[in-house]
Amino acid sequence: MAGKISRDELEELREAFNRVDLNSNGFICDHELHELFKEANLPLPGYKVREIIQKLMDEGDRDKDNKISFEEFVSIFQDLKSSDIAKSFRKAINRKEGILAIGGTSELSSEGTQHSFSEEERFAFANWINTALEKDRDCKHVVPINPSTNALFKAVGDGIVLCKMINLSVPDTIDERTINKKKLTPFTIQENLNLALNSASAIGCHVVNIGALDLREGKPHLVLGLLWQIIKIGLFADIELSRNEALAALLREGETLEDLMKLSPEELLLRWANFHLHNAGWGKINNFSSDIKDSRAYFHLLNQISPKGIKENEQRIDIDMSGFNEKDDLKRAECMLVQADRLGCRQFVTSADVVAGNPKLNLAFVANLFNKYPSLTKPENQDIDWGMLEGETREERTFRNWMNSLGVNPHVNHLYGDLHDALVILQLYERIKVPVDWNNKVNQPPYPKIGANMKKLENCNYAVELGKTTAKFSLVGIGGQDLNDGNPTLTLALVWQLMRRYTLNVLEDLGSGEKANDEIIVNWVNKTLAAAGKSSKISNFKDKEISSSLPVLDLIDAIQPASVNYELVKRGSLSEADKLDNAKYAVSMARKIGARVYALPDDLVEVKPKMVMTVFACLMGRGMKRA
Repeated sequence: MAGKISRDELEELREAFNRVDLNSNGFICDHELHELFKEANLPLPGYKVREIIQKLMDEGDRDKDNKISFEEFVSIFQDLKSSDIAKSFRKAINRKEGILAIGGTSELSSEGTQHSFSEEERFAFANWINTALEKDRDCKHVVPINPSTNALFKAVGDGIVLCKMINLSVPDTIDERTINKKKLTPFTIQENLNLALNSASAIGCHVVNIGALDLREGKPHLVLGLLWQIIKIGLFADIELSRNEALAALLREGETLEDLMKLSPEELLLRWANFHLHNAGWGKINNFSSDIKDSRAYFHLLNQISPKGIKENEQRIDIDMSGFNEKDDLKRAECMLVQADRLGCRQFVTSADVVAGNPKLNLAFVANLFNKYPSLTKPENQDIDWGMLEGETREERTFRNWMNSLGVNPHVNHLYGDLHDALVILQLYERIKVPVDWNNKVNQPPYPKIGANMKKLENCNYAVELGKTTAKFSLVGIGGQDLNDGNPTLTLALVWQLMRRYTLNVLEDLGSGEKANDEIIVNWVNKTLAAAGKSSKISNFKDKEISSSLPVLDLIDAIQPASVNYELVKRGSLSEADKLDNAKYAVSMARKIGARVYALPDDLVEVKPKMVMTVFACLMGRGMKRA
């Protein structure tokens, strides 16, 4: 039979299914089907997945439960395998320059589905880690990593390197006291990997299909994918107007700061490069792949940003442009990289990566150049409204990271600007099991030149309508125009309800469909604390006792006994610094025992009810899983 599935394929499908079935309850929701097909190496376009879901609904959902079981998925997959869609399934990836094919994800499937990974990325990331962690005593057991072998994949296996890299990208994300560093056992390694994955998610990495076992086994495509996300977040951290006002020098005639703020870090980097190339009298580039292959634009960029010795104590570095006229592309690229090395910026790319136009590694190369030598001067005496450059609030950053961790597309760089067409919000509706009529109700980009904003407004109106009618959100006084305009207060009101519902849905799935609310969570917390003999308790999510983080730490210890080192916990009359110290420990410990917490330590200290609720709800979910 054409659609028959072999034992190896079945094993692979089971493993893919288990990755997406986060609750391990044997079912996935329809909105997770798209991720499941990607994990099963059969990526389908969104419209096709929606057709499959619609077919299931038309058939009355075979099990009448609005969920998809493994058996149902296999049946769907079998139907697809008989069609033209799956012709490429299990097609071996021929080894090309820089690409390695590796076997499947289990012993049974070692000859099955293949995943490719880039040798160039392995080489670049290993070298970046070596430079970043060279002096870190906790990483001496693996650093330096040999970039020419697969040592990188083994090096991340105990979680320490990953935790350190996360803290380098977003400082203080992980409390160092919670990392297990000595006499590691399978259990303490698992804790480190939980801590790394949940912390990566908290800073906006998409880790839905990555598990601790994948990292411990060093699965190359997953390790490289996670490392790239972590590294990229760190590289892009300062390519942001509110953190680097000198970027306003990139304003073009007729533009406002608001226009510049709407650009993604990638777009800002390209504009930055072209700003310097224009000053050098060189032509514009449109990308960091095909347009930089000959290295000539890079030569001019390096020459423009190199220190001129003008500032006090600044050493002058003159770029040797003689290699610019080298006829051989590879030799020219090498000459350019020798000059980049004089600036301390020969990271991420080799001469072959430049000539090949590797877009990911060249983007990282340019981002590193910007971070070290932006060579921009903040505009003075111009009619610029600097008051617009208020930095991102903690709440906004938390929501943005939560969205990105769910893999929304496009990536959310600026909370309000990137939600103005509601496409991300509509994807979030699917994550909370609210069906979206993509075919008939949603306008997809590219939008027409004339009437583009009307199309976006229609999406926003539909998003508000779904919230009111299907999700049953409280959206009094909120209209589609508010989302389209990027009204902060009203946009956050909708986003918070999306995040709250997402959090509560996890509890409902664990509780066999029982509705969860604040009262149920508070009661569970107090009951669990009392059962473990803890003296702390909470009356609600505004309880001032939470500012000490003691109820959170006691709950963590109740869920996983003896996990909290109480010698590190401050008690009695606490200063704000003491409270923050406890909160940092509590948030990292929650992630370490497996709770995907997005709130920040300051949220506990200041007892922000919304974020406090998510902390206790995530811990409740973890506790119910362990029960």
